[in-house]
Amino acid sequence: MIVASGGVRVLVATKPVDFRKGMEGLAALVREAMGADPFNGAVYVFRAKRADRVKLIFWDGTGMVLMAKRLEDGKFRWPGVQDAILRPSAAELQALLEGLDWRRVHEPRQIAVPIATS
Repeated sequence: MIVASGGVRVLVATKPVDFRKGMEGLAALVREAMGADPFNGAVYVFRAKRADRVKLIFWDGTGMVLMAKRLEDGKFRWPGVQDAILRPSAAELQALLEGLDWRRVHEPRQIAVPIATS
C-alpha cells in the first residue's frame, strides 16, 4: 500500500479511462490530457467506468510504479463524471483508497500559537 505523506501531490482524473491501459498508456494520458509530467513524483489517480476499480501511477525515483485496486464490495466514492482534475490531499487519497467518502476528510485546523502562558 502507498503511504502518502502530507507533502505528496495527488492529481485525480475524474473522467473514466480505458482500464486496459498500462503504465505507459496512463503516463501518456498524464502528459496529453492532464498537461503534467508523469515523472515529477506526483501520484496520478485514474478511475474505471465501473466505480469499483482505481489505478495509480507515480515515479518513485527509480522507476514508474503502477498500482491497481478493485473493491470486492461497494464502490469508490467518486465525484460526478466530468472532464476535470482534482487535487486531493494525501489524507483524502488514503480515504479514497479505503473506499471511504474522502470528501468528509479535512485538513487539521491551524491554531495560533499563544504569545504568553495563561
